[in-house]
Amino acid sequence: MTRRALIALCALTLIVAAGRPFDAQQRDASGPAPVFTPVTYERLLNSADEPENWLMYSGNYSSQRYSGLDQVTVANADRLRLKWVYQLRDLDRAETTPLVIDGIMYVTESPSTVIALDAATGRVFWRYEHELPEDVNYCCGRNNRGVAVLGTRLFMSTLDAHLVSLDARTGTVLWDTEVADTRLGYSKTAAPLVVKDKIITGIAGGEFGIRGFLDAYDPATGDRIWRFYTIPGEGEPGNETWAGDSWQRGGSPTWMTGSYDPDADLVYWGTGNPGPDWNGEVRLGDNLYSDSVLALDPDTGELDWYFQFTPHDVHDWDATQIPVLADIEFDGRARKMMLWPNRNAFFYVLDRLSGEFLRGTQFGRQTWAERIGEDGRPVRVANMLPSVEGTLVSPPIEGAANWWSPSFSPSTGLLYVMAYDSEQIYFMREDEYVAGETYTGGGGRRPRPRDAYYSAVRAIVPQTGETAWDYPVQPRSSSGVLTTASDVLFGGTVDGYFFALDARTGDELWVMNVGGMIHAGPMTYSVEGQQRVTIAAGNTIFTFGLEE
Repeated sequence: MTRRALIALCALTLIVAAGRPFDAQQRDASGPAPVFTPVTYERLLNSADEPENWLMYSGNYSSQRYSGLDQVTVANADRLRLKWVYQLRDLDRAETTPLVIDGIMYVTESPSTVIALDAATGRVFWRYEHELPEDVNYCCGRNNRGVAVLGTRLFMSTLDAHLVSLDARTGTVLWDTEVADTRLGYSKTAAPLVVKDKIITGIAGGEFGIRGFLDAYDPATGDRIWRFYTIPGEGEPGNETWAGDSWQRGGSPTWMTGSYDPDADLVYWGTGNPGPDWNGEVRLGDNLYSDSVLALDPDTGELDWYFQFTPHDVHDWDATQIPVLADIEFDGRARKMMLWPNRNAFFYVLDRLSGEFLRGTQFGRQTWAERIGEDGRPVRVANMLPSVEGTLVSPPIEGAANWWSPSFSPSTGLLYVMAYDSEQIYFMREDEYVAGETYTGGGGRRPRPRDAYYSAVRAIVPQTGETAWDYPVQPRSSSGVLTTASDVLFGGTVDGYFFALDARTGDELWVMNVGGMIHAGPMTYSVEGQQRVTIAAGNTIFTFGLEE
């Protein structure tokens, strides 16, 4: 790996020095307004029929991060070469997954900026930067992961908890709606999800004592249509799972993007940790609906079913991983499944129509539970709670998995996730709630350096939970993964390696050091008949294709 990376880095240096088109992409010169066919709801429903585009954050409503493109193959992936680079202005790490619509790429830049690029060259069409209020203690990092599209409108969440609509052709602001008061700890970082005629969007701020919710907005006006609170209020079923008035500041944010099943007409969304994170003594009970997946009616926001992965979580194991939907055979019959490698180190298989728990198997290192019971609840190991003196537990706060996207390949039948086998010393303390300030009730310390632990792309057999293969990645990676119809898997590392694997075996096909932390998910598209693969690394957008 090291030798190949060195060669690739030298090649990149030569390209820059030679002043090829890559160098010109750095200019923020505007071009004419891009033209594309409006993205109707029908196009979103049938996104698999146009793999040349990437029309939503996870690629399609099932969130499989799987592309039907097959020009880059197991046989020729070693011929991937850099095609263009776009340098973001902001020095914060980029977590964006771009959209590509008819040759136009839409990239978000931290903390709340959208840029329209020529997907063939990286040339800038327009740039919109949302102005943020000063002197606000934002939760939880200056991040933005992407946009959604409907018609000729883009929709972006902003760090100050606004939802903004832009004209996709010009970047002109069409409306700007305040979703919540950012001075109370609310923020927004995730790409929204378009379902029919609604923009569905979550909220961040779980470390600030917020009360989580999920919203739907009118794409034409920005008016809110419905809100579902992820913590039940007084008199509502589930409120009794919160001691006293702890529900009012119990967290349970919805800070990633969900999935949608058009046949069932259900939206699926994960929820985050209860608050305060590590002191559960002030919020005794299961703390619904934290650390859960919710199945909601997209028209009304009514709850159809829920499943809680970690009742009364005291380790900050958010269940904001993206729900992966797959139709597979399970226990001898075809079923509509939800596949979920959870932050708590267990891989869950649910029936996505009913919410029925089918199986929970360990996929990462863990010491906190003996097993997942037949009812889906964990059977806990004694004395694994955070303490004043500190308690060593696996997985760590980062989890065995996290927000970076997994992928399911219908071709191989495997679920792929970036897994991390590690541990943390968890501490508990008393913490007074103050609006707009962190409210965590403790923290964690790693007993050994991060690279002392094992990280890998892990291929899981959904029917059994068994590991088909591992591809070791050191140190811990925070990259999402992508699979394609030609059985190629793409992923990256925190120390800047971008790689391609054989999705069937885990064998390495190609690797390149792009020189920046990869903290995002790769995506692929086609322009002018050529497949391209794009990844955000550091504060730079890199796009690759086969050598000509």
